[in-house]
Amino acid sequence: ALGLVPAMESADGAARTLPSTGRLSRGPPFGRAHGWFGLSPGSRLLPPAPRFQEKADPQRTAFLLRKQWTLYSVTPLYRFSNARLKDYASRLSAFIAAEKQKGLAVEVGVELDIKVAVSSLPDLKGSDQDQAAILIQLSARSPASPKNSEEKLIWSGWFCCVSGDDLSENMPEDFTCLPLFLANGAESYTSIVGSWFQKTFDCCFRRLAISPFNLSWMAAMWTGCKLEKTASAMELVFSVPCLPQPLDISYAIHPEDAKALWDTVQKTPGEITQEEVDVFMDCLYSHFHRHFKIHLSATKLVKVSTAIASAHCEGIIKFLQSKYLTGVLMLLTELAISQIQ
Repeated sequence: ALGLVPAMESADGAARTLPSTGRLSRGPPFGRAHGWFGLSPGSRLLPPAPRFQEKADPQRTAFLLRKQWTLYSVTPLYRFSNARLKDYASRLSAFIAAEKQKGLAVEVGVELDIKVAVSSLPDLKGSDQDQAAILIQLSARSPASPKNSEEKLIWSGWFCCVSGDDLSENMPEDFTCLPLFLANGAESYTSIVGSWFQKTFDCCFRRLAISPFNLSWMAAMWTGCKLEKTASAMELVFSVPCLPQPLDISYAIHPEDAKALWDTVQKTPGEITQEEVDVFMDCLYSHFHRHFKIHLSATKLVKVSTAIASAHCEGIIKFLQSKYLTGVLMLLTELAISQIQ
């Protein structure tokens, strides 16, 4: 099934940073990532994640699925300690209260009692060398609400490093490698939380955009994943340049057709190469041109949606399958490390 749908959306994929704290990161110089498990950037292993994921309880990370996460890369945290998470929660809570006193309240006109929780997510690792993921959750309850009423989760963010061995191996003792940060909720909360981490651990946050090149990799990788249930269609969204008004082209491919095409392209099961990605995308482009006489190679790939996950060039990700969660995070960790090298 093919779709041709115009949309009035813009997607420049520009990288943004959190407000500067006036301090430089102490982070050491970084070497370029070599791809998953030390393979060259020209080839990667396909998900699922290694045996570490098999021991994980899907229910412990299910709340991460089907939410829209904004991606950031983070330089190593200086003197961060997993043994002090409760202390960090209370200090961050005090920082948020102080920011509100300065007139930076997130909910204008509404006084909220914000509670901060910082915890560990040990299941989100790709190897024993990886640091356990760190989850930050902000919950709120209005003073007008009954004391026994349930607090509402208003913002979530988490640091992780999945198979980031290239960076972890050369990390000085005082530094903690958690290069990927994901946030769900108002940007104002992200800015406040990010500012506290930058000031406290001398690190630097930067928006992590996803290039059309890496979106193509994701399209091919996720097409090659096996699913027990009937998969949804793969959708590629392209932005048409040089028009008076923004125009997007939506290209939907039946999952069985996409998988059949990939099976004819892939040479080594479980591994994917740059050549295979190029052939896979060229076949899709040729098929589209045959039907609509439009050269997609002249457009910009801005979004990929599959049954595994969806990703937008502006650095927005949505995880849809717990089985492949750490597999997707491996590539995102690699992209985050390459940005802070």
